Amino acid sequence: MPPVKYKIVGDSCFDRSAYIDEYVKPQIVPLTIRVDELELRDDERLDPLELIRLIKESKNGPKTAAPSPHDFLKSYEGADNVFVVTLSSNLSGTYSSAMVAKTMKEEGAGDTFVHVFDSRSATSAETLIGLKIRELAERDVEQQEIVDQVEEYISSMNTLFILESLDTLIKAGRISRLAGLIGNVLSIKPVMGADKEGNIYLVEKARGSNRAFGRLVELVGERAVDMENRVLGISHVNCREKAERLRDEIREKYSFRDVIIVEARGITTVYAGEGGIVVAF
Repeated sequence: MPPVKYKIVGDSCFDRSAYIDEYVKPQIVPLTIRVDELELRDDERLDPLELIRLIKESKNGPKTAAPSPHDFLKSYEGADNVFVVTLSSNLSGTYSSAMVAKTMKEEGAGDTFVHVFDSRSATSAETLIGLKIRELAERDVEQQEIVDQVEEYISSMNTLFILESLDTLIKAGRISRLAGLIGNVLSIKPVMGADKEGNIYLVEKARGSNRAFGRLVELVGERAVDMENRVLGISHVNCREKAERLRDEIREKYSFRDVIIVEARGITTVYAGEGGIVVAF
C-alpha cells in the first residue's frame, strides 16, 4: 500500500470524540499507567470508569510512564509527512521519546518528514492542535508552513481546568497532602492552568464547585482573543452533563467558531480525577 501524504500521531493524552476520530484520524501511541501492582496501557481497551475505581480504592498514587521511542518509531510508518503532538515536555518524557524516534527515522532509510510538536499543555489542547494540523493539511499547505502556523497557534493557546476533588493530585504527588486536605475540608476548588512553558500552576481559588465553574467561564472571556476564528475544546472525566452545560454557557456568552467536547482517556483521568474539566482555546 502506498504511503498516505499526511499522518497525525498523538500520545494517549490526545483526548478524542467520534468526530475527532473521523476527521482528524489520529494514530495514538499510548502511555502506561500503574496503580499498585497493576499496569495498564492507555489504549482502547482501557476502561476509564474502571481506572477511576482503581485509583479511588488505592492508598498509593498512580504512576504514569511515557511510550518508548520504538513505540513512536512504529507510528511514523506509512506516511510521507508525520506530525506528532505530545504532552508538555515539562510534564512527561513523551516528547523526548518522540524526538528520539524522529532522529532514528531520519537516520534510517527513506525520506519521511517528521515534526514533533510540544503541546506545552495536554488533553483538549492536544486535540485542538491535531485539528489545526488536519485543517491545514486538507488545504494542501506545505509542510514547513504547517509547522510554522501550528507552532504560532500553540504559542497563543490557553489551557484552564477545574477539579472536583484534589485527592488524585495528592496521591500523584502534584500537591502536598496537607494543602490538599485543607482544600478539601474548606471546599476550595482550584482553577488551574498551563503556563506558556507547559507547567501547571494555580490560577486562583474558588469556594465551592459552582463558583469555580462560573469563574472558569469568566476566565475564558478574559483570556480569549480572536474568538471568531478559534475552536474551544472541553475534555471531561465522566461528567458529560457538566461539560455540556459549560459548552452551552460559553456559546451563549462568547463567539467561538466552534465548541467541541471530547472524552478524557486514562492519562487525563489520572491527573484530573472524576468530575474534572479541562478547557483549551
